[in-house]
Amino acid sequence: MPGIATYVPSKVVLSVGGAEINGYADGEFINVDRANDTFNKSTGADNRTVRIKQNDFSGSITITLSQTSESNNILSAFMILDETTNDGIVPVLIKDLLGSSVYVSAYAWVRKPPAGAYGKDDSNREWVLDCANLDIFHGGNPDFQG
Repeated sequence: MPGIATYVPSKVVLSVGGAEINGYADGEFINVDRANDTFNKSTGADNRTVRIKQNDFSGSITITLSQTSESNNILSAFMILDETTNDGIVPVLIKDLLGSSVYVSAYAWVRKPPAGAYGKDDSNREWVLDCANLDIFHGGNPDFQG
């Protein structure tokens, strides 16, 4: 019998500075990305290849919220705190509660305020958090064993 895995978007939790973020936009709502490759490669004239470990584990997390999301208040507060006191560096955690994917950084901050747009329909607010030492574990979701 083929396995059936289950992914439930509402079971992906995001905590920024201890506050749970919600009110996501439709479609892709969280994107996690490392800033640089883990290894670079150099091949010499004699075809000898060397890999060079970069030791740069920084990255970014893009969060897409509805303009009506109350979590815009939370992220705005962290941004303003950082702009006024330089004390807006917070921990961030993303976890798929039904799977094994986990993303964590002890040092994250709001890069800049998102663009604001208004129209006939609900608009999105795209927040980018820059992270130092962004740990990434892309896991899967287990098959249903019925």
